[in-house]
Amino acid sequence: MATAMATPTKPGFKEAQRAQMSLLAPLEKRVLIWLAQRMPAWVNSDHLTSLGLVSLLAAGLSYWYSASNPIGLWLVIGCLIVNWFGDSLDGTLARVRNRQRPRYGFYVDHVVDMFGTLFLLGGLGMSGWMSGPVAIGLIIAYFMLSIEVYLATYTIGTFHLSFWKFSPTELRILLCIGNLVLLFRGPWAVIAGERHLLFDIGGVVGVIGLGVMLLNAVFQHTRRLYNEERLP
Repeated sequence: MATAMATPTKPGFKEAQRAQMSLLAPLEKRVLIWLAQRMPAWVNSDHLTSLGLVSLLAAGLSYWYSASNPIGLWLVIGCLIVNWFGDSLDGTLARVRNRQRPRYGFYVDHVVDMFGTLFLLGGLGMSGWMSGPVAIGLIIAYFMLSIEVYLATYTIGTFHLSFWKFSPTELRILLCIGNLVLLFRGPWAVIAGERHLLFDIGGVVGVIGLGVMLLNAVFQHTRRLYNEERLP
């Protein structure tokens, strides 16, 4: 969550409850608090949010570069690590320092996520390691799930940072593992005797997974809102 200084919250605004139940959440929280307590005073959350955006732009460019030089895949891994640092630590730093701006932070953080995701998956699609239609499908599925999350945050008051034990942190790790497999085993996988791009397989699985998460969330939240606002 990006922030730089404390300001009064607008009257009537209620910050949504954060729901983070991913596999690595307990360990990640302790690490982020430890890092936030040791950050230099001149570093603020806006700096970290900007770092997260620039690192995803660099990751997308690195994927594009990797089409001609495999070192680009190593650069992507480095960029994803930097992105985790900036994107995950900005909100923790604000809370540790009690310098929160909930509306500004929520808005800026997710606008940055929107552009960052486009940069990353766009670069992956242009790299040739993932076909264009699969990359576009993944972008659409991710954005649709994001829209549902934001609508649920507004209408229900709970902001879900993870689904089914997966959060952006776990997804970064899976992407890094995919890069390593690509580097050491090549871009192809064989299914039923036919060769497919490894990242196409992962992308299709991702689209299906995001789609199932979306439909489940829509069903659960629609039922909850209907029951809470039954007409007489």
